[in-house]
Amino acid sequence: MTIELYYWPSIQGRGEFVRLALEAAGAAYVDVAREPGGQARMLKLMGDKGLPHPPFAPPFLVEGKIMVAQTTAILLYLGPKLDLAPADEAGRLFTHQLSLTLADLTAEAHDTHHPIGVSLYYADQRPEALRRASEFREQRIPKFLGYFERVMAANPVGDTHLVGRALTYADLGLFQVVEGLRYAFPKAMQARERGWPRVIALRDQVAALPKVAAYLASDRRIAFNTDGIFRHYAELDG
Repeated sequence: MTIELYYWPSIQGRGEFVRLALEAAGAAYVDVAREPGGQARMLKLMGDKGLPHPPFAPPFLVEGKIMVAQTTAILLYLGPKLDLAPADEAGRLFTHQLSLTLADLTAEAHDTHHPIGVSLYYADQRPEALRRASEFREQRIPKFLGYFERVMAANPVGDTHLVGRALTYADLGLFQVVEGLRYAFPKAMQARERGWPRVIALRDQVAALPKVAAYLASDRRIAFNTDGIFRHYAELDG
């Protein structure tokens, strides 16, 4: 059964974590809002008051009678189906835990350029963004990526993945976060990456996977831009 992914058509955003999982698994899916008339279809579905499990916002996914929203919930659903989650319950829960932590980091990255309100333009909150970004660069990036480095080092079956011996959606999520941070904060990341060798090695490993590499080289991969979660403003990079 073909999976339908609903997300905004011109940004990577939170939907990209789902796209990466689908692409890495070679799953059949439709990125609905990028099809002709697809965004209107997405908005109409979001406004349908008859839905038993309505989404609050994209991304959401539909497969048959199943509709699930929120990035981490979608990945929790897809992980076992796509063979991107461990078989044991403890491993599945830990993978979900790591995905939630990556979602926290992603939200904090967004708040560097919108620290006051999402309805305001960046220019309306630039002084606050400068202060927030400084703290994020100096304190929060090292705290989060240092944690993932420790998780990999503590993996009892080897330090090449976050959980177990095989690729999981948490590995794919960490790849996406590193890519986003490199785009938004290139100077800060270049100065600190040597402190997280396992994290960077995992990023390179994921990028080299044949299905992921083909996706990254295709027009299905939307480029980072200043409408998404990870945004590059030179003044926020220190």
